[in-house]
Amino acid sequence: MQSRLAKSLYLGLAALSFGAVATVATTANAASKAKVVSSKTLKTAGTKRNVQATGTSALYSKPGTVKGAKVVASKATMKKLATSKKSTDYFRAYSVSVTNRGTVYYKVVSMNGKYRGYIYGGKKATTFAGGIKTATTTKSATLPSNTTVYFAKAGTSNVTWDAPQYTQYKASKQVKNTTPFANDALTITKAATKTREGSLYYYVEDAANPSVNGWIYAKAVTTTKPTADTFNDKTDVKVNFTTTSGTTVKSTTLADLKADGTSAVSTATGTAVGTDVTSKATSSWGNALLTGTGYTYTATDSTNVAALKAAKTGDTISLAVVKNEDTTSKIAFYQTSGNGDLSAAATELTAYKTGVTAASNTVVFPTVSAAFTGTEGLTFTAADVTSYLKGASLSTLYTPNYTKSGSTTEYYTEYTLSSTLAGTFGNTTKAFYTASEKTGTSPASTTSSTTSSATTGSSDYFTNN
Repeated sequence: MQSRLAKSLYLGLAALSFGAVATVATTANAASKAKVVSSKTLKTAGTKRNVQATGTSALYSKPGTVKGAKVVASKATMKKLATSKKSTDYFRAYSVSVTNRGTVYYKVVSMNGKYRGYIYGGKKATTFAGGIKTATTTKSATLPSNTTVYFAKAGTSNVTWDAPQYTQYKASKQVKNTTPFANDALTITKAATKTREGSLYYYVEDAANPSVNGWIYAKAVTTTKPTADTFNDKTDVKVNFTTTSGTTVKSTTLADLKADGTSAVSTATGTAVGTDVTSKATSSWGNALLTGTGYTYTATDSTNVAALKAAKTGDTISLAVVKNEDTTSKIAFYQTSGNGDLSAAATELTAYKTGVTAASNTVVFPTVSAAFTGTEGLTFTAADVTSYLKGASLSTLYTPNYTKSGSTTEYYTEYTLSSTLAGTFGNTTKAFYTASEKTGTSPASTTSSTTSSATTGSSDYFTNN
């Protein structure tokens, strides 16, 4: 009896001890899980947040040591992406989290959007380390000897981009179809290669149509000037866009037109093709061709409807266009990165306002009486913007005096105009300035212009913070 009682007591104590150990182990395991103590969105320029995997860490749905974190891409997968030869496998970092253990995790997304999650980033929230490192997605290249080129094959495939595809997150097309610009001369102003693929890209500028400006694959352009379209009077109709005074603004050809009432292309001069001409000569078609001219075409205008319906092969028809009203283009003011490189991140300048503590980028704008104005949609050049700024006494800007922590020295910053951008009236353009910090009394007046409507964020003339 005593033996059975002792044995029972022993087993009960053993079970109790096991339960206590299990409880302690579970509690310790829960306590071992890290917690996020801070998280913030990264504010630096996106071009400075391009990273690549090092292959030493996996990608998680949450910071890897936090409870509930799941693997999005294994360490093996990240190792493959680290040695990839494709720009799609670069990443863009956009937020940073720090755990109570002092470990840093960056939230990243691959350039093609396939992978998104958190990756270990070391011990400093200001440095990319651990599972990622800074990536240089492109490298500067030498300009070709001949910088005047044309689209090798205009259309929807060979188009311009705001950055070579996948070298920046969400790089986008500047235009989706280059057909209306097939004969435009393009000027190469920059050259770069994709670091991983080694493919060469050019930055081209179209003086006639600045909306086309952007990066394009080098093999998508040619130095051979396109030959004039061969007009076939059996299948085609010439089109002149004309003003009410009879001035031709733009000309083009509608080709391979179908005879009215059939699905076949005309085979004889003088064939009625009004139905096909009307179908093709839409407002969007005409206004794409008129980009940069300051004129608008409306296909449903009664005069144009009549001309389109009456078209016959071999004809030259005139389509009426109307000059747009004058409009203002705002100008945004930026400080360059110091070397005048507009492809690098630029910081927008802030207009100084009465009652605000002066800083090294709070500039005082002089009162300006005239806006930068022209016909809406009309192309203007960078030289036009520069001329306007100089005439408005905006080629040099100053901040009010400011001091630095622990010093009584009076400082001010002088901003000197370095470059401007071309564009079209009605759209905001940009002016870039280089900064030079000086000591002494600032030349800026903080009494006569800081409250002017021409120098605030709601200005009809300028746009700045």
